Amino acid sequence: MSLKKLMGASLAVMALTLAGCNSGSSDTSTAATKIAAADAKPILGTFGIATENMDTSVEPGDNFYEYVNGGWLQNIEIPSDRSRYGAFSILRDKSEKRVRGIIEAAASNANPSADEKRIGDFYNAYLNTDRIESLGLDPIQDGLDRIKAARTHADILKLMADAKLGLASPVAPFVYIDFKQNDQYITYISQSGLSLPNRDYYFDESERGQEILSGYEKLAATMLTEAGLRGPRARAKGVLDFETRLAEGHWSRVEQRDREKIYNKMSLAELIELAPGVDWEMMLEEVGLGGQTTLVVREKSAIVNAAKVFADTPVKVLKDYLTVSLLNGHASLLPAKIDDAQFEFFGKTLREQEEQRPRWKRGVSAVNGTLGEVVGKVYVAEHFPPDSKAQMNDLIENLRSAFKDGIDGLEWMADETKKEAQYKLKKFNPKIGYPDKWETYAGLEVSRDDLVGTVQSARAWEWQDSISQLGQPINRDEWGMTPQTVNAYYNSALNEIVFPAAILDAPFFDPNADPAVNYGGIGAVIGHEMGHGFDDQGRKSDGDGVQRDWWTPEDAKAYEARAKALAEQYSEFEPLPGENLDGRLGLGENIGDLTGVTMAYDAYKRSLNGKEAPIIDGFTGDQRFFMAWAQVWAIKWKEAALSAQIKNGPHSPGEFRANGIVRNFQPWYDAFNVTPEHEMYLPPEERVKIW
Repeated sequence: MSLKKLMGASLAVMALTLAGCNSGSSDTSTAATKIAAADAKPILGTFGIATENMDTSVEPGDNFYEYVNGGWLQNIEIPSDRSRYGAFSILRDKSEKRVRGIIEAAASNANPSADEKRIGDFYNAYLNTDRIESLGLDPIQDGLDRIKAARTHADILKLMADAKLGLASPVAPFVYIDFKQNDQYITYISQSGLSLPNRDYYFDESERGQEILSGYEKLAATMLTEAGLRGPRARAKGVLDFETRLAEGHWSRVEQRDREKIYNKMSLAELIELAPGVDWEMMLEEVGLGGQTTLVVREKSAIVNAAKVFADTPVKVLKDYLTVSLLNGHASLLPAKIDDAQFEFFGKTLREQEEQRPRWKRGVSAVNGTLGEVVGKVYVAEHFPPDSKAQMNDLIENLRSAFKDGIDGLEWMADETKKEAQYKLKKFNPKIGYPDKWETYAGLEVSRDDLVGTVQSARAWEWQDSISQLGQPINRDEWGMTPQTVNAYYNSALNEIVFPAAILDAPFFDPNADPAVNYGGIGAVIGHEMGHGFDDQGRKSDGDGVQRDWWTPEDAKAYEARAKALAEQYSEFEPLPGENLDGRLGLGENIGDLTGVTMAYDAYKRSLNGKEAPIIDGFTGDQRFFMAWAQVWAIKWKEAALSAQIKNGPHSPGEFRANGIVRNFQPWYDAFNVTPEHEMYLPPEERVKIW
């Protein structure tokens, strides 16, 4: 598994998944005329704040998020192919349209380069639904036949090990940097195998929970029917029962956050003794990892359970499980009745998404996911001005300077720990815009006439590219996101912060915007990523990226007390009736936000060089800074999607990212004259300050 494939894994990176922001126009006093989100544009005023999106009937101290974004929230309509919508979505739409232009230009070129031909052939194959319909299940028939022919658990393991098929498996091996010896790569073993977002879905006895389980069982039955198997309903129940037994042993999302607990280095012999239900030697040989005698087992008890459940489950049930996985994993590449059935559950039932995304959008995503840096190279040339990179570098150094002084000023931290923290801060490696070395995807074959074959070839290529790293020097040039991705991340193993080109745009960053807005937007995002290096899990690695304890016991205890207080604050938030946030699950992200705003504000004040910021449109510089922070997180949700976000985390919904941070920060109180009479007021002794 490459860095790109690890972006969703908590051990590899602590990513800032940016989900929704500000856009549109509104009447701040009433709901007024609804705006179709597809027509919405990010209106940022003359200085970077969309004042037309405000609801000034709300006191800033009662609900700051509503004060800044309330008009927009009243007037925006979530598109029918989305389950949430915000200005992050608008920025992503902007990037998506740009990428579409790049892809379609390549596809229509009468004399294409080799890269353009690969892009065009893949995209055209994805859009050729007539051919997809005419082929039916023929493109995956070999996989279906191999599943049908399986007779033993060893046969099942061999199927699960075939990277090109992309089948589900109760355990998942992958290759990544060894967190405690980060000059080498190592094989990890992780829990896996669930079709629903996490273990809790399998045990949710509420009406909504039962609806989801029933919907998944129905989807499994549909897939088994399409595969030509008899008795699909009973067999689908067997698939769900198997996944439920796996889920019983799975670690929760909170447990998976603990970097010490998920690092269990052991020999292959020890793994075989620990979890004898899987033929580990054979499985590793099949996936190309034969000869690996030392591994890191992430969720030990879950791996033990998975091996036992696998060994105890009849082969016929495992074959049904793989059949459902095969069709689900190829659904968008198969006839509409299969694609639609999958969307009916994963889109409509799970997220309340009314309509499937247009085929061209999914095609753009498919090309991005397969040949992303080939497209990204063109994207950067056309849409990322060099001066944006220069300005970002300046912002980062300003934030680094503010963070340095912030560490020096911590009254609760001893000099010994401060020295280590300063070393880590100094060693932060920022990556801005795009990689220095582009991935060429050499050897990845694309066929205009074989969509499934192309996707399977890409899966096999990706896996081989990943495992080929074993025994090689660490690749510090690799990126976990393409330049056209609207996101950012921190990678603890390399102690790097990464900002793709596409996020360096309004409302986060605008070279023409008021500095207060840039610091409150992209400045706080930079600080957030720096903050991940010092959040409750990021702090467990040192400046060289090695996972080790560099804290004095007293400092660690003081830190944990502050982190616990922040977690308790967030656990009190109730986005939906009866559904509270889990402050432990979102702790890393919320520490990142608190750190980001703290450091960005300090950096902004320094940038003024002792002068007063001008009043613009009636707002002070400090007010504009905090308003920029709040408008970044504006987002509107379908209830099912919001419920899923609460359960799955780790990011708090936008309202609580905005409000939950500023109420801990005295300069916000001063900027908006917030007093004990206001609903968001926290007494000074209850406010959390970590960095």
